[in-house]
Amino acid sequence: MEYFLSEEQLIIKELAKKIAKEKIAPIAQKYDEDQAFPDEAIKILADSDIFGIYIEEKYGGLGGGILEMSLVVEELSKACGGIALSFAGTALGAFPIVLFGSDEQRQKYLPEIASGKKLSAFGLTEANAGSDAAGIQTSAALDGNEYVLNGTKQWITNGGDADIYTVIACTDRQKGARGFSAFIVEKGMPGFSFGKKENKMGIRASTTRELVFDNCRIPKENLLSKEGIGFIVAMKTLDRTRPGVAAQALGIAQGAFDEALAYSKERVQFGQPISSFQAIQHMLADMAIQIEAARCLVYQTCRHIDSGTKNISKESAMAKVMASDVAMKVTVDAVQILGGYGYMKEYPVEKMMRDAKITQIYEGTNQIQRNVIALELIKELSKK
Repeated sequence: MEYFLSEEQLIIKELAKKIAKEKIAPIAQKYDEDQAFPDEAIKILADSDIFGIYIEEKYGGLGGGILEMSLVVEELSKACGGIALSFAGTALGAFPIVLFGSDEQRQKYLPEIASGKKLSAFGLTEANAGSDAAGIQTSAALDGNEYVLNGTKQWITNGGDADIYTVIACTDRQKGARGFSAFIVEKGMPGFSFGKKENKMGIRASTTRELVFDNCRIPKENLLSKEGIGFIVAMKTLDRTRPGVAAQALGIAQGAFDEALAYSKERVQFGQPISSFQAIQHMLADMAIQIEAARCLVYQTCRHIDSGTKNISKESAMAKVMASDVAMKVTVDAVQILGGYGYMKEYPVEKMMRDAKITQIYEGTNQIQRNVIALELIKELSKK
C-alpha cells in the first residue's frame, strides 16, 4: 500500500531494510542463542547515523520524528526484534532529555546518543511498580549540590550496556506521584551498579538488567526540568515511544508472514504446494489483512504525534495494542503454517513468536492501554 512517505523517509526505510537483511538477519539466531549483546550490529547502526534519526540537527541528529524512528524499528524488527530493541530502547532513554532537558543537558548528552557512541536506557519499572508506575520506591534526596539516589530498578532494557540513564525517583513521598522527579544518571557514577542479567523467553539479543542505586550521588544539574514532574516526564515519554513498540511488533509480524508465505509455496504435501490449499490461503489472507491494518494505524499515529498535537495518549495506546496483538496472532499462525518445522529453532518463526509476546507487555500492558483508551474516550465525550 502507498503510504506517501517522503523521499528522505524512503531512503531511511531502505537503509534500515538493507542493514536488517544483510547484517542482522544472518546473526539473529546466534545472538538469540547466546543471549549476548549485539555489539557488531550496534556499530553498524552507529556508522549509518541511524541513532540520530529522531534527534534535532543542532544536537547532532537528523531532525526526524516518531515516524522516521518507527520506520527504522519496523525494518530492523523484521530481522530481529531483540537487536532492534537496542535502538528502540536507546530512544526510550533519550526522549526524556529530548522533551524535558535543558539546552545544556541536550548539548551534553544528545550528540553522543545521536552518534551511537553511547546508548541510553529508561529507568522506571521496579519489582512492585510495573503497571502501577505510581508505586515506585526509588528515592532521591538533595544533599548540598548533589542528589543521593537509593533503590532498584527492574527489567531495564540496555541495562549495563548503556552509558546514559534517565531515572524516575521519588523526591517527596507525601505527594505521591506528584513527588516524583526525573534524573540523568551516568554509568560509572559512585553508588550506581547493575544487578542480574535476566534470562528471557524472547528478545534475547537485548540486555535486560537491574539498576542498583546505593547512595548514588549525582550532580543536582542532572535533574530534568524541576522536582515533582517525574511522573509527567515518564508518561509524556511513553506516549511518544509506544509507537516504537508498535513498529517493533509490526516488523516481527511482517517478518513472520514473509517466512510463512515463502514456505507455503515451497512445502509440498499431497502432490502440491500447501499454498494451494484453501485453509492455508485463508490464514495467509487474514495475516496480511491484520498486518496492513496495523501498519495503517501505526503510521497514522506517528504522523499524528509528529504534527505537534498535544493529546496523543489514546492514539499511541491504540497503535501499541493493535500492532502487538496482531504480532502475537500472526507469529502463532506462522508457526502453524510451518508445522513441525515452525517449532524448530533452525527456522526463524519460533523465535519471532517468542519475541512478539513482550510487545503485549512492556511499555504498559495491553490491558492498561485499554484502560487508557477507554478513559480518554469517556473524557472526550464529557467535553462534547
